[in-house]
Amino acid sequence: MGSMGKLEKPHAVCIPYPAQGHINPMLKLSKLLHQRGFHITFVNTEFNHKRLLKSRGPDSLNGLSSFRFETIPDGLPESDANATQDIPSLCESTRKHCLAPFKDLLSKLNDTASSNVPPVTCIVSDGAMSFTVDAAEELGIHFNFLIKKKSPRRRPEY
Repeated sequence: MGSMGKLEKPHAVCIPYPAQGHINPMLKLSKLLHQRGFHITFVNTEFNHKRLLKSRGPDSLNGLSSFRFETIPDGLPESDANATQDIPSLCESTRKHCLAPFKDLLSKLNDTASSNVPPVTCIVSDGAMSFTVDAAEELGIHFNFLIKKKSPRRRPEY
């Protein structure tokens, strides 16, 4: 049996909610899927992507061709360093500004004639990113929601 070619790999597009505590768990899941043979496109908002590059360094997200990072605009003001802390505004901004750019990104990724990535086979999305459902349905892509559940804090035993 031959090796799995680039275009035969399953391709997951992973998109976390752009708030603290959501990006790292989605990144960990993405790495696990990658270890299982998935091509991964990890989608950050432009605001958080810049923040990530600033904190980790400009080359920190360079890596494998089968694990790539992409961005979509989120409508958040660049001048407000705490924009992701206002959860109601963040929800409204992602709802208003992310659907069209996300669909454009999916279309670009699926245009295999102009790229070396396999077609998108599934979207793994944070539960708060409801616009991803519309994009998946419109483009006929399998979809999985992740609901973040808070784990109870351990109480010290005396």
